[in-house]
Amino acid sequence: MQVERVGVVGAGQMGNGIAHVLALAEYDVLMTDISADALSAAMALIDKNMTRQVSKGAISEAQRAIALGRIKTTQTLSDLGQTDLVIEAATERETIKQAIFEDLLPHLKPTTILTSNTSSISITRLASRTDRPEKFMGFHFMNPVPVMQLVELIRGIATDDETFSACYAVVERIGKTAATAEDFPAFIVNRILMPMINEAIYTLYEGVGSVRSIDTSLKLGANHPMGPLELADFIGLDTCLAIMNVLHEGLADTKYRPCPLLTKYVEAGWLGRKTNRGFYDYRGETPVPTR
Repeated sequence: MQVERVGVVGAGQMGNGIAHVLALAEYDVLMTDISADALSAAMALIDKNMTRQVSKGAISEAQRAIALGRIKTTQTLSDLGQTDLVIEAATERETIKQAIFEDLLPHLKPTTILTSNTSSISITRLASRTDRPEKFMGFHFMNPVPVMQLVELIRGIATDDETFSACYAVVERIGKTAATAEDFPAFIVNRILMPMINEAIYTLYEGVGSVRSIDTSLKLGANHPMGPLELADFIGLDTCLAIMNVLHEGLADTKYRPCPLLTKYVEAGWLGRKTNRGFYDYRGETPVPTR
């Protein structure tokens, strides 16, 4: 199956990055969001990020102009009905994702492939709520999408070979590398990464180290480009908590129990960079630890 028109649901951090890389790979992209402001902000950010790529010599000015022209926006979800592939990149809550797919289904072509950019939720379960479980799979980009090279492709129990091959071809065309993951909680990257972040939060919670000492230790002692608490703020503490809850509930192992301090930060609305406060306070010129 040939994919040329792609619908992206959600204009947030992930959705605009996905639209960005698809447009540069000469796909026609239709991005939707319930918020007109979110769509405007997404287009402005894509323009800014592509302009940065031009300044670095990664793409030409002509490529930037053509790619921007390939992205259209809409607040009407049903407009995505004639696309060949839909990539859902909404909030990491299963009820929201299910509602999006249910609203989309009556408008889709029989051949349209449905995918989710979920970082942890069961693909098989999401697929079972649609009319095309064989044409449904996980399409998990890493953040920030234009920079990160990996895409996890996750087959549900019913996903057919044609669907997998079509999605694999998209990953190749956008110049990224696919890793095939089985449909178990949090897949590969977050199955390994999130417990490490959660353990770093426990290390802070138990007073073993401060925010700065924990992040410095992992950056210099394990050669990580970002410390785990800095990375948690970048990802979003609400997303980290949601993934840990999926792991804890899905695998029923106490080693995946979310740290109470992570829950407290989320309850406070201190979700990291996107709210200007998390394990660091970002309201000044330089980030300052909040503990």
